[in-house]
Amino acid sequence: MIILFDLDGTLIDSTDAIVETFHHSFKVHEFGHVEDKEIKDLIGYPLDIMYAELGVSEDKVWDYVATYKEEYRKISTEKTELLPNAIQAIKKASEFATLGIVTTKTGRYSKVLMEHFELMEYFEVLIGREDVENPKPHEEPILKALEKMDTLNKEIWMIGDTKLDLISAKNAEVNSIGVLCGYGEHNNLKKFTNVILDDALEAVIYLENRKK
Repeated sequence: MIILFDLDGTLIDSTDAIVETFHHSFKVHEFGHVEDKEIKDLIGYPLDIMYAELGVSEDKVWDYVATYKEEYRKISTEKTELLPNAIQAIKKASEFATLGIVTTKTGRYSKVLMEHFELMEYFEVLIGREDVENPKPHEEPILKALEKMDTLNKEIWMIGDTKLDLISAKNAEVNSIGVLCGYGEHNNLKKFTNVILDDALEAVIYLENRKK
């Protein structure tokens, strides 16, 4: 079995780091006030799309992204926490499956985070925003991860907390589980998957039981 995990809202909580860094970038570029909830509602999308949705003009978006990345790199490990049960989920999953991470975060920073938590060793592959032309909900990130893995006769699952993860899985023709520990709501997730559980550990236990 292959299990691909999303990061934000699935294994980690970097809400504070993301919101703080957005406000930092808005201050640097003298942008108007943006409510925290407006930022949180877009977490999971690539940064350029988030900024565009928040009203930054197309010609300025990448300036904001650059400012964001510079600041995020400084505070991400300090301001990011593992979600409850994430460690148990990863370790249990590694006992019966090959693991990967598919995220819209920058892969370089994601790897630093997972190494900081001493969990990167459990993952065979990590695909981040810079590794693809088309981020989730496009299928490219999942397919790119699977290119680096032995998929022969393997059941493949994507675990994520937003519709972006689940649509990406559907587009890549792999199975998916929605988890409620992040940013997606049950009514939204159920449109895109038949399996919705509380968190990554419940998802892993569900998959372990399928193998028995």
